Amino acid sequence: MLPLSERAQGLYDQLVDFMDQHVYPNETVYAEQHAASEDRWTPPPILKELKQKARAAGLWNLFLPESDLGAGLSNYDYAHLCEVMGRVAFAPQVFNCAAPDTGNMEVLARYGSPEQQEQWLKPLLAGEIRSCFSMTEPAVASSDATNICTEIKRDGDDYVINGRKWWSSGAMSSDCKIAIVMGKTDPNAPRHQQQSQILVPLDTPGVRIERALHVFGYDHAPKGHAEIVYDNVRVPASNLILGEGRGFEIAQGRLGPGRIHHCMRTIGLAERALEAMCQRVEAREAFGRKLSQFDSIRKDIARSRLEIEQARLMTLKAAHMMDTVGNKVARQEIAMIKVIAPEMALKVVDRAIQVHGALGVCQDTFLASAWANLRTLRLADGPDEVHLDTIAKLELGRYR
Repeated sequence: MLPLSERAQGLYDQLVDFMDQHVYPNETVYAEQHAASEDRWTPPPILKELKQKARAAGLWNLFLPESDLGAGLSNYDYAHLCEVMGRVAFAPQVFNCAAPDTGNMEVLARYGSPEQQEQWLKPLLAGEIRSCFSMTEPAVASSDATNICTEIKRDGDDYVINGRKWWSSGAMSSDCKIAIVMGKTDPNAPRHQQQSQILVPLDTPGVRIERALHVFGYDHAPKGHAEIVYDNVRVPASNLILGEGRGFEIAQGRLGPGRIHHCMRTIGLAERALEAMCQRVEAREAFGRKLSQFDSIRKDIARSRLEIEQARLMTLKAAHMMDTVGNKVARQEIAMIKVIAPEMALKVVDRAIQVHGALGVCQDTFLASAWANLRTLRLADGPDEVHLDTIAKLELGRYR
């Protein structure tokens, strides 16, 4: 494993201290304030307080490796910080490093016009608003982005948008003000040049949020995942990002760093689950001895440690390759970690749930919601099958 840069090591140590002093002690406060709120979709006050403290401490916008708008960290450096933030569900928001905002900010920083950056990127970087990415559709297999059928049609100085989206993560939040919508501008163009991405303020006439979608019973408030109808939504042509037919290109550029972030946060969550597992088996007795003395449980602990270390090294290798040879060359490694990390974390969390017994499946620990979150990651950035197919194609290509 390569050492962190001096700057990254300083930020890492500072982040660990901040989590210990401010985030972990306020997990219960966050939950209690949210439960007591009259509006599930408004973030609890403690989140704003923590964000102010994080920004004052310089722990803010730690991503954006290719932009001076970020903290100047490489993908490899930032990956380590992601692992720390991944241990608590709301922690990435505290540091303005939460998805889907990070991906949307990367899109605007890399592809947005100066006007788009001024209007939307600046308030996102300041943490004043949140955003959503509106791509997945209920009517088509959205794992193949070329299937997207929402219409984005030019009409004079405007574009008119018609379609139905779902799993627009973050759209339910009262802080969410802007969506990046992916749709088709030219169904007759070459397959990967039919799609475009456009900025749609959520208060635009014709935007209708129909419902919040639940994940294994969790609504993930105050962020939430929305089903949205775009009914003759009219926005200025200047809201189009990069140009017509560039949507697929933007989507591919967006996915590499985001997958690194997800995987390292997943590893942090797995580490916390293993800690909870070890603490539980040392404190609990059954049939006259500690759970930690049972051979089957000791093997589960050992397997969990092995699998976490393997996944971390693979993810850091992918991050290093992204920094040194680029996302395109690292394509196979990125696909590999997208399969490895969620599968690994699901196993570790499942083992932790098992040793917690009934406690593990209720709301009194983080484990049940963690399992639900992790299971969605095997679909959220593309299903495992898509990544496995990519890995196999690239591997077979070596022999042709």
